[in-house]
Amino acid sequence: MMDVTKYQIGYYNPPKTEYRWVHKDHIEKAPTWCSVDLRDGNQSLIVPMSLDEKLEFFQLLVKIGFKEIEVGFPAASETEYEFLRTLIENNMIPEDVTVQVLTQCRDHIIRKTFEAVQGAPSAVIHFYNSTSVAQREQVFKKSKEEIKKIATDGAALVKQLAAEYPGNFQFEYSPESFTGTEPEYALEVCNAVLDIMQPTPDKPMIINLPVTVAMSMSHIYANQIEYMSDNLKYRDSVVLSLHPHNDRGCGVADTELALLAGADRVEGTLFGNGERTGNVDLITLAMNLYTHGVDPKLDFSDMPAIVELYERVTRMHVYERTPYAGALVFAAFSGSHQDAIAKGMNWRKEKNLHQWNVPYIPIDPTDIGRTYDGDVIRINSQSGKGGIGFLLQQKFGYDLPPKMREHFGYTVKSISDHAHKELSPDEVAQVFYDTYLNKCNPVDIPDAHFIQKNGIFAAITVAMPDGITKEASAQGNGRLDAVCNALKAATGQDFTIETYSEHSLQHGSTSEAAAYVGLRWGDGTVTWGAGTDTDIIRAGIKAMVSAANNK
Repeated sequence: MMDVTKYQIGYYNPPKTEYRWVHKDHIEKAPTWCSVDLRDGNQSLIVPMSLDEKLEFFQLLVKIGFKEIEVGFPAASETEYEFLRTLIENNMIPEDVTVQVLTQCRDHIIRKTFEAVQGAPSAVIHFYNSTSVAQREQVFKKSKEEIKKIATDGAALVKQLAAEYPGNFQFEYSPESFTGTEPEYALEVCNAVLDIMQPTPDKPMIINLPVTVAMSMSHIYANQIEYMSDNLKYRDSVVLSLHPHNDRGCGVADTELALLAGADRVEGTLFGNGERTGNVDLITLAMNLYTHGVDPKLDFSDMPAIVELYERVTRMHVYERTPYAGALVFAAFSGSHQDAIAKGMNWRKEKNLHQWNVPYIPIDPTDIGRTYDGDVIRINSQSGKGGIGFLLQQKFGYDLPPKMREHFGYTVKSISDHAHKELSPDEVAQVFYDTYLNKCNPVDIPDAHFIQKNGIFAAITVAMPDGITKEASAQGNGRLDAVCNALKAATGQDFTIETYSEHSLQHGSTSEAAAYVGLRWGDGTVTWGAGTDTDIIRAGIKAMVSAANNK
C-alpha cells in the first residue's frame, strides 16, 4: 500500500504576496531564451552525444534562433572542455550568439572555467550553489551564513578573474534548489551576490531561480518569482531568469505564470529533455506564444527536420502527442472532428481568410512544415464521411457529392475496421479507384453518338458479358439521360439517374474532368460510380456505367 504519511508540503511561501500577475491574461512578448540542451539535456541521455553530434545540435540551435546557448560544464568534464574549445578554435560561434558555461562556487572549478572560455565572442559565466533546507542540512551540513559565504566567495572570485582574463563576460548566479529554499533567504543570498558583482543597466547580471525539483502548484512559483522581482537589489540591472524542471508535469505552466510575475528569461530544452521528468519544453512555450499572435523570436517552421535531427543525435523519441511536434498532434480520427475540420478549412477558403480559426486545430500545420492531407485527417474505423471525403479532395482532387461521400466513408471505415489498421491517403484513394472509378465490367459503352432532334438522340455500342456487343438507341432530355435510356434498353435493367455532378480535376483546357453518378434502381437501392476523361460527356458516361456495374 502507498503511505501518504511520509509526505508533506516542502516549499515555502514568500512572506508577502501581491498577486499582481493574476490580472494578466497572456504573455505580451517573448522572453530571452537560453537553450541548455547541450548541458542539462546531454547529461540526462543514456548515451551522451558525441563531439560531432554536439556540433550538429549546436548548429541546429543557432539556426532556430537561440542567442544564448549553455554548452556545458567545461571544468568538470574533459569531453565538455573539448567541445567548447572546438567551437571557439574553429570559429563556430556567431558573433551574435553567447555561449554559457556552468561552474560550482569552487575555486579551482571557477579558474578552469575562465581558461575554457578564452577566445569566445561572449560568454555567460554561470556560477551556483545549493541553498535549500534539505541541501543545507543533509548534504553540506552548514548554516545559512556558511551557505551564503559559499555564494559570495564564488562571486568575489568570478569578479576578480573577470578583471584578469580578456573577454566579453556576463555573469549569472543560481541559488540551486530555489523552490526548496525560504524565499526571504534566497533573496538575502542573491542580494549579497549582487552587492559584490555591482551590475549596471549597461552590464546587467542574470539571477536565475530554478525549479530544481518541482514542489508546488504553479501559482506558488509565480508568487515566489514576483516576490523576488519586487525585492531584488539593482532590479533595473538584473535579468530575472527561470530554469523549471517538470517533476509535477507543470513545467510549462510554472514558466508561463512566472513570466507573468516578472521574469525576463527562460532556460530550457527542445522537447523538454532533461534529468528525471525533464526540463521545461522550449518548443511548447514558444509555440504557445505564437498561437497568441506573439512572435517567439525562434523559428520552428521546419518542425519535422528538427524532430529528425533531435531523435538521431540524442537517441530519444518525440512522443506522438508532444504538443506541436508529435506525429499525431494534428491528427483527427473521430468522424465529427474530421467533419468540423473539413468545414472549417472550406470556410477559410471560401472567405479568403488570413486569420486562423479552424475547429480542433490550434495552429495552421503548414506553419511548422506539416501538411493537411497526411497530418490532419487520419483514416481508421472511427473516421467519418466528412474527413474521408476531405482527404480525397485535398490530396487527390475528387470532390464527391454528399450522398456518395457518405457511401464512400462507410466503405473505407469497413475496410479499416476489418483490417484493424489505419489507412494511408494512398490506400484511401485506392479504395475509391477500386470501388467507383471507370469500372467497365461486366458492361461498357465504348462508343456513343448524338443527334439533337426533339431533345437528344443517342446511339450507343454496349459491350455485354461473354463478349456480346449490342447496338442501342434512345432519346432523352440531355446526352447522359439519352445514354441512360439506351443502356436500359440494351440490358433490360430498371434504373434512373438520381445524382449527377462534375468538376475539373485540374485547371486548363486539356485537364481531365471527373463526373459522379448515383443510380436509383427499381428496388429502391442506390449505386454510385465515378468517371474521368478529358471529355466531360465521356466522363459522365463512364461514371454512369461504373454505377450500373456496382449493382
